[in-house]
Amino acid sequence: MTHYTAPRRTRGFHQWLALVIGVVFLLVGIFGFLVTGFGGFMEHDESRTLLGFAINPLHNIVHVVIGVLGVSLWVTSGTARLFGWLLLIGYGAAFAYGLYAIADPEINYLNINDADNWLHLGSAVAGLLIAVWPARAPVVQQPGPATMPGRPIP
Repeated sequence: MTHYTAPRRTRGFHQWLALVIGVVFLLVGIFGFLVTGFGGFMEHDESRTLLGFAINPLHNIVHVVIGVLGVSLWVTSGTARLFGWLLLIGYGAAFAYGLYAIADPEINYLNINDADNWLHLGSAVAGLLIAVWPARAPVVQQPGPATMPGRPIP
């Protein structure tokens, strides 16, 4: 009787980072609704903050979506990298938008402040790390006495 032992799958650092970032964004989005409720959907109101970051319901929805993506895509190395690229592109664009939005409240639909801009820049850098972090080599079991054809594993 031949027994085959499948290679063990290990999670890479980039996958764990994607999961942690996804969970954090999901929680921030959910707790953000406790601060803002659902009124003033795209309102610019500097008094509505969570841990010093300005938020509104639209901003909370963005956080929930990013969180769900992170929690959904961390499972494989390839999908975690996709999440990293999405973070890099999305939050890179949010950082650039935020630089202009802070100066002009008329276009500040996400209620962005300076703290948000720094967080967006950090999130873009984290996305780059997730996207390009070296993958772990798979652990492959070499044939030995316990896996030789005709030798059952005790």
